[in-house]
Amino acid sequence: MSQKRKNRAKARRAVYILPNLFTTFSLFAGFFSIVSSINGRFAPAAWAIFLAAVFDTLDGTVARMTRTTSRFGVEYDSLCDLVSFGVAPAVLLYQWSLRHVSRGILSAVPSDDKTMTLGFVAAFVFLACGALRLARFNVSAGSRDPGFFEGLPIPGGAAIAAAAVLWHHRIPSAPPAVPDPALILALTVVTAFLMVSNLDYFSLKNKVVVHNRRPFETLVLIILVLALLIFKGRTLLLPLGLVYLASGPVVTLIRSKRRRACGPVECADGAADEPAGPAAAGAGGRSPDAAGPVPGPSPVPLTKPTDSSAASDASPDTSPDPSGPSGGKA
Repeated sequence: MSQKRKNRAKARRAVYILPNLFTTFSLFAGFFSIVSSINGRFAPAAWAIFLAAVFDTLDGTVARMTRTTSRFGVEYDSLCDLVSFGVAPAVLLYQWSLRHVSRGILSAVPSDDKTMTLGFVAAFVFLACGALRLARFNVSAGSRDPGFFEGLPIPGGAAIAAAAVLWHHRIPSAPPAVPDPALILALTVVTAFLMVSNLDYFSLKNKVVVHNRRPFETLVLIILVLALLIFKGRTLLLPLGLVYLASGPVVTLIRSKRRRACGPVECADGAADEPAGPAAAGAGGRSPDAAGPVPGPSPVPLTKPTDSSAASDASPDTSPDPSGPSGGKA
């Protein structure tokens, strides 16, 4: 019996190692991207960021499937994400294009090699916003709709940066196109601030994979998209990334209109709004913050009670029931 317990304990430890192993692979891909960017190999550095995103998706999926989620895994994954999706794309953008921005607002170094340029500051802003995005996600996890992210997720921001590099290397036989530093600077700053914004972005994993009502049709669509990416990946990645980048304001506008239309009734996406006033509270039966039934005028008894005990017995029968057909949430 003791041998079986030892075998189960060993298997349990092996299962705990598996998701953290995928996280380590993601960290390795991010480090490989940083070193490749320093050596001027920008296309492999961009592909390494996408590979890190794949491993980052697998570690969480494996941990949930094997029920081996832990606080250690969450913290380790967050630290690895900062390297793979914060430091790696910031170094890639700076080495590839941002260091060629000629306007140096913070030219503090008194030499020809001026480090504190506008491109350097933009790359650091990208890194700092990514770190803030991860910290906010760790603090607010569990308090939001799992189908949406608050702000652009940091793997999405890193993927857009890598897709911009691959777009300029989309013709392998030809020399890479020269990027416009001003456009790359604008893309870097916009992506950075979208990561710390309050806009709603689809969680593709939860919406498409976990909570999907049409799995067969979705599987066919995913296969077609993957086939297109394999065939024309360097050309399609940036347009797809820009579409996802622009989906945040659109989704936020649609959800805000839906909340205003729903009023106190629970909306289809699971977000309940506060009532607009006393009339809405009366129609809904119960305020979201109320701990008991909504106070109202006491009912007038039909017959005059003969003594105090009769009056106390009549009040529960004539009071409105908050759990009845007219009470509670619709």
